[in-house]
Amino acid sequence: MKQEKKILFLDLDGTLLNDEKEITPGNMAAIREALRQGHKIVITSGRATVSAITFAEKMSLNSEGCYAITFNGACIYDLYHKKPIYRKTLPADIVRHLLDAAEAAGLYAHTYTRDAVLSGHNTRELLSYTTATTMQYLIVDDVCQALPEEPEKVIVINLDEPQKLHDFQKSLTDWAEGKVDSFFSCPNYLEFMPVGVSKGSAIRIFCNMLGLPLENTISAGDADNDIPMLEAAHIGVIMKNAEPSLYAHGNYVTEHDNNHDAVAEIIYKFILTNGED
Repeated sequence: MKQEKKILFLDLDGTLLNDEKEITPGNMAAIREALRQGHKIVITSGRATVSAITFAEKMSLNSEGCYAITFNGACIYDLYHKKPIYRKTLPADIVRHLLDAAEAAGLYAHTYTRDAVLSGHNTRELLSYTTATTMQYLIVDDVCQALPEEPEKVIVINLDEPQKLHDFQKSLTDWAEGKVDSFFSCPNYLEFMPVGVSKGSAIRIFCNMLGLPLENTISAGDADNDIPMLEAAHIGVIMKNAEPSLYAHGNYVTEHDNNHDAVAEIIYKFILTNGED
């Protein structure tokens, strides 16, 4: 009997990547075998699309069956055919309001073109972010005027006093209702996204676009922004290295952590078979 093809949605940091930001040889071997058998591997990340593409090409995750969900679900990108197949963006007036409000609050904020970070200020936050994501950046006088098209998200960063981000988020509560969603991807990053966008909604959109059943999906993650995808997939796998509070949002907790081939464990347990393709 021909096996059912599965789709594995993988968070990057703390899940697919070890603490050195690399894929272990064991994980890579399992991924290659899954792709050989015709399954699909979907990088699912808060990173910008261009950052995910750079990573995927470096790790040779750009063969047929490889995709990326980026900007926490606002973009779905076909890594093999090198094109976006879905985008949801923020209207220009929303972007303007967020950037102006951050400026008034004394906070650093930026948005994106398809190729780079777009910022009005050259700051420590900008350099920290672009170094971590290996992204290029552009400094411009007016970010909104420089945007070639509507972007997927705006991010506000504070490296020293994260409480200021919480205060900023609270100050925008009434205005943001029905206009934009916000969440913390880490204590120092406050992200503003189109309403309804999440890794979970992107999984459902991906399966609908490709005509694939949700029953064939597995997701794996380790952080709070992974919860929507862990709950959307048929099987949600929590990494051993995740905070225990996350365990309730999945069906399985790995025996190994992100430094010791946990993704290979997932693939061998839920995806690969010894039968004929």
